[in-house]
Formats: sequence, structure tokens, C-alpha cells
Amino acid sequence: MEGYGKKYAIVRKNREFQFLFQKGNNFVTYAFACYHRANNRRVNRLGIVASKKVGGAVKRNRAKRVIREAFRLAEPELRAKTEKRFDFVFVARGKTPYVKSTAVCGLMKNFMDRLV
Repeated sequence: MEGYGKKYAIVRKNREFQFLFQKGNNFVTYAFACYHRANNRRVNRLGIVASKKVGGAVKRNRAKRVIREAFRLAEPELRAKTEKRFDFVFVARGKTPYVKSTAVCGLMKNFMDRLV
């Protein structure tokens, strides 16, 4: 495997999150909701949101870890299939902390197949 660096960037600014919530397309499953929009960058970007509705700090952090790991596994497949790059914001839902990252990864791969 070449290098250990991340192959994606992070959405960090509040205005970028708000822009994706307002202008992005959405996709909803039982484990997460995803807002996405094509960008003009070289890499895909990831943002994760977990509100207090998900649970306490431990559950919110677990939900974010599960989504991050699933994206790490699913993103190279998307990169290989298309030259387009996207901004993604994943919103954790109540069941997310209880679902395995492999199950979330399967949902993400199905979703990303629809993008291509």
C-alpha cells in the first residue's frame, strides 16, 4: 500500500456545512443521512455531524468513528469509478452507534454506486 496519508480532506467550516445542507442532494438510510455535492477539487471531502439526539459524548464519538471508518473503506472505490469529486456531510442517526462499520460501509457503497 502506498503511503499512509488520508486520501480525502475534511469539511471544517460552518458555512461549508450550511451550504451542503441547503444546496446539496441528500440520501437517507437507517444509519446515516448524507448530503453531497460535486466539487472542483482533486479530492473528496468528508464532514460528520452527530447531534445530542444520538446520545452522550461516548455514543456520539462512536457514531463518528463508525462513519469515518466506513468512508475510509468505501471512498477508494468511488475514486476508482469516477473522476468527479464530491463534498460529503454525513449526519449520524440514533442507530449509528449500535451498527458495525462494515454494515455502514455496505450502505455507503450502495449510495456511492448511485452517484456514478
